Amino acid sequence: MPWITRPGWPGNLLALAAGTLTTLALAPFDFWPLALVSLALLYLGLRELSPGQAARRGWCYGFGLFASGVSWVYVSIHDFGAAAPPLAGLLTFGFVAGLALFQLLFGWLWARWLRRAQAPLADALAFAALWTAIDALRGWLLTGFPWLYAGYSQLDGPLAGLAPLGGIWLLTFCLALSAALLVNLPRLGRRAAVLVPALGLLLAPWLAGVLLGAHAWTASKGDPLSVAAVQGNVHQSLKWDPKKLEMQLLLYRDMTFRSRPADLIVWPETAVPILKEHAEGYLSMMAGFARQRDSALITGVPLRQPNAAGELRYYNALTVVGEGSGTYLKQKLVPFGEYVPLQDLLRGLIAFFDLPMSDFARGEAGQPLLQAKGLRIAPYICYEVVYPEFAADLAAQSDLLLTVSNDAWFGRSIGPLQHLQIAQMRALEAGRWMIRTTNNGVTVLIDPFGRITEQVPAFEEAVLYGEVSAMQGSTPYLRWRSWPLLGLCALLLGWALLARRSRR
Repeated sequence: MPWITRPGWPGNLLALAAGTLTTLALAPFDFWPLALVSLALLYLGLRELSPGQAARRGWCYGFGLFASGVSWVYVSIHDFGAAAPPLAGLLTFGFVAGLALFQLLFGWLWARWLRRAQAPLADALAFAALWTAIDALRGWLLTGFPWLYAGYSQLDGPLAGLAPLGGIWLLTFCLALSAALLVNLPRLGRRAAVLVPALGLLLAPWLAGVLLGAHAWTASKGDPLSVAAVQGNVHQSLKWDPKKLEMQLLLYRDMTFRSRPADLIVWPETAVPILKEHAEGYLSMMAGFARQRDSALITGVPLRQPNAAGELRYYNALTVVGEGSGTYLKQKLVPFGEYVPLQDLLRGLIAFFDLPMSDFARGEAGQPLLQAKGLRIAPYICYEVVYPEFAADLAAQSDLLLTVSNDAWFGRSIGPLQHLQIAQMRALEAGRWMIRTTNNGVTVLIDPFGRITEQVPAFEEAVLYGEVSAMQGSTPYLRWRSWPLLGLCALLLGWALLARRSRR
């Protein structure tokens, strides 16, 4: 199919379809070889294009990736943002088209500065380096959107053992490199001097991933702790309704009173849907109950307090009562869900820009971890768990990981299952147990290998019971983060740039 490598709509449509393959490689579909196929088709499709043509093809690939992978944004905007279907569709299209600009940038940079068709091995290395760098940029620029990384497909794949070494971006780098090398094998076979090292680079990550898959980088310390994670299954339309406040408070109280005794009782994000200052009596009652059971209760609750400038602001928070202490203020906020960019211009235009509790402030960096039953717990509220480096910073100080969420925003879409897969990767990267408690699912316990050990059904009132252990030691990723990999990518890109300029 020579038209794959040529400009025009046939190749662009194939690029769009190739982007959707990465979504099928991720949760809930989990057919990981499609991630390789997706990247191989993109690499092949950019081989003969001019920079402008490559930019358009990259955008088509990105549009296919995000249109299929984050289609759940429509659910939030239409079902819970009260936007009419045409408007919700238009806003979703704009979001997807904007995200695809990262792949447009990738295509342009690749064709303009880095592509080296005459050096297939070096070309494959540069492709993997640029792809990883653009993914890292997407996770940082304008607060970042670190979602749909190809490496998440390897949670149950052969490369999973590499996650504790270099995190999600190392897995993505290895996938991109393998895809490019597979495409280049016919050309590499004509040059025996580069074929052997190319085969080594192709096979080594997969062999290492398999061999390291069962290696434990961390070890448990102390006795296991019992957990009761409460899933209230409160519909999003009721969440912030003042008339339903008492119902929700009684729901979590009664489910907890009826639950088995446990060392750690965990409620989801904003399980207490009222400011902490107005819920002190309720929280004091629950603290007394927790102390009677020798338990620590951790719950999501919004609070109001002065910021560094003395302004009274609202925060999405977690707090511990009973046999523990600490309050954590969320640092990574969801645009439009928890704050509105350019709110002076957008507030009041449509209901979506006036969602309840969409005026949260960002918590300060460097907050202490939560303390519960003598453990240091790294807290992640909802969206925070998708940031690899941010999550690693907290995990490196911790004995145990905790993420709470309210994924009711995404209904029965694929969004919550993608979110769960990302949380599992954070546990694998850190080599630590993770408790994941959500309003309506998926509520689970995750072991240090990223495997789910206990789970309750989604969209039901339920209490999950199980055990977790405090962990000691650090994975290589927690020690060094992504700096070694990003440094390697910088060297590879610099090498490619200099080699192309010298050839000219």
